Amino acid sequence: MNIAILGFGREGKSTLKFLKKSPSFKNAQISVLDKKTGKNYLKKLLNFDFVFRSPGVPYNLPEIQKAIKNGVKFSSATALFFDETKKRKNVKIIGITGTKGKGTTSTLLYKILKACGKPRTRASSLRGRNVLLAGNIGKSPLDLIPKLKNNSIIILELSSFQLQDLKKSPDIAIILNIFPDHMDSHKTFSEYINAKSSISKFQSPNSKVFYDATNKYSKLVALKGKGKKFPIDSQRFQYVSKMPGEHNLKNAAMAAAVALSLGCPKEKIAKTIKNFKGNEHRLELIRTIRVNPRRYPRISASIKFYNDSASTNPQTTIAAVNAFKEPKIVIMGGKDKGLDYSPLAKALKNSNTKLVILFGENKNKIKRQIAKSKAQIALVKDLKSAVNLAYKTAKSMLHASCFMIHVIFSPAAASFDMFKDYADRGKKFKELVKKLRH
Repeated sequence: MNIAILGFGREGKSTLKFLKKSPSFKNAQISVLDKKTGKNYLKKLLNFDFVFRSPGVPYNLPEIQKAIKNGVKFSSATALFFDETKKRKNVKIIGITGTKGKGTTSTLLYKILKACGKPRTRASSLRGRNVLLAGNIGKSPLDLIPKLKNNSIIILELSSFQLQDLKKSPDIAIILNIFPDHMDSHKTFSEYINAKSSISKFQSPNSKVFYDATNKYSKLVALKGKGKKFPIDSQRFQYVSKMPGEHNLKNAAMAAAVALSLGCPKEKIAKTIKNFKGNEHRLELIRTIRVNPRRYPRISASIKFYNDSASTNPQTTIAAVNAFKEPKIVIMGGKDKGLDYSPLAKALKNSNTKLVILFGENKNKIKRQIAKSKAQIALVKDLKSAVNLAYKTAKSMLHASCFMIHVIFSPAAASFDMFKDYADRGKKFKELVKKLRH
């Protein structure tokens, strides 16, 4: 059998490692197809019987569709992992998808279930169970295989690219908010929704699907399968959280609802949520600079800097600016994904945003589409210039009348025009902020 691994990033490398160790593929000839191996790598697909596609390679590419029509079979690391879990007894897979909030919800749910699974936890049906986390959050599910045990609970963060050709659904599906994203890779919003639908489409009546009751597309995806439906409204859940923003309360409510359904004690859930500060690059407070305003020298005012580099679309930036009532400066821009930024104008107008600083490939597009925001708009050449301008402006505002300013780096765009990825972009922002002289 001739096998190809299409895309050789983190997941592609994990797939190769797994295939080499698997008895099922010991006689297979394995090749790697990646853009780094030559620009014509996609033309070689017809030479293989089986192809494992990495999520970074769009499923709708003409070369892939042609190969499928010619009988080439496609799979993925995620599909392989689902098959492997069947070799253990009573393994439960919890899949989490949505446009944004997947990483936060996945990590929080993982921490809750780990806390409830500790041997000394009272009145918990999860006591002693092995809880693991992987998926789009940065770890290939195949890397979990050596840690798999009977009765394990696996939490998988699943993107549209991982779900698009997956013909399996998890035991418990969690569907967060859904709105347009990745329009540079998906041909239409309908295609994007259909990709997400795999998380529930193949569920049995014994499965469960939890979805955002306030999001019509989340409900639409939930209704695709036979699993028992659980609409979740965050207004019904009252938890104390260190994470700012209503969107994070929704993430916490979803994690809590699933944990409760699995028998986790309420006090364990509440304590874990209270102590959870959120994930890196998700509205992460990185520095507070104290300033004594000239007009009020005895009063200590402050500038708070937030790193929200994981924001790659307008909706997440809307959530970020709505998280704070105080005056704010927002830094945005990056690589365009074919998204509409006009909804941002209203949010900026109503959220006490005083200045929007734009940089990156799509800065002029954003400027045009948020013109009605009435916020002052400045265009700069790079992130360093943006940080310096934000700091200078924030200090001026404090000396004039304000007592707290939030500087929020929430790009609402992809990072690949100037950075390796969103994490690299966020790291650079944090470095620049920490170098600011007070």
